Amino acid sequence: MKFYQELTLLPDAEIDLAFLWTKIYQQIHLALVENKQENNQSLIAIGFPEYGSPGFFLGRKLRLFSPEEKLLETLDIIRWLTRLSDYVHIKSIQPVPEYTTSVCYLREHIKGKVRVEKEMYKKAVLWAKKTGATIESCLSELEKTRPKHSQLPFIWMESQRTKQRNGETQKFPLFIKQIFISSPQQQHFNCYGLSLSQSKQELLSTVPCF
Repeated sequence: MKFYQELTLLPDAEIDLAFLWTKIYQQIHLALVENKQENNQSLIAIGFPEYGSPGFFLGRKLRLFSPEEKLLETLDIIRWLTRLSDYVHIKSIQPVPEYTTSVCYLREHIKGKVRVEKEMYKKAVLWAKKTGATIESCLSELEKTRPKHSQLPFIWMESQRTKQRNGETQKFPLFIKQIFISSPQQQHFNCYGLSLSQSKQELLSTVPCF
């Protein structure tokens, strides 16, 4: 990645940072979808320079990264964020500094509380039928293996597929994981601007961190 454009979110007393991240990231996602490649991948990636900040873990800044300046010019993120112009400061496109570290941001699929409880109950029913134990006792045992609550930061997003399919709005949490990697790797990103998930760390895609 050779060029980047930095955005700073500007919350106020009426619009908090979490709500602002949802609105702005949704627009960026739509922009990346419109400019995607034929393989449904994005040449433009996203970085979170304040990842891990106290309060809201993603901080207030994000960076759009690209191998070519022209790609960011074509994306024209200012146009996509026109309605939110009072709540975001967008800098001009700049070359990436010569000395940087490499970091990977990828989506982490984490089951929600409702889904976890439904699956636990289903397992308890099957276990009870098999062993003759009560459902309550089976649930009590399964509780010991309940997945721990994730501490990863997330952004609430609207599912475009659901909206296109039946016109309904369905939100889901986009959990974002950060992994520092010793050297730049791959260049395969999805339309959330995140690395494509891979089973091996050496196949993950990175962006500059500075």
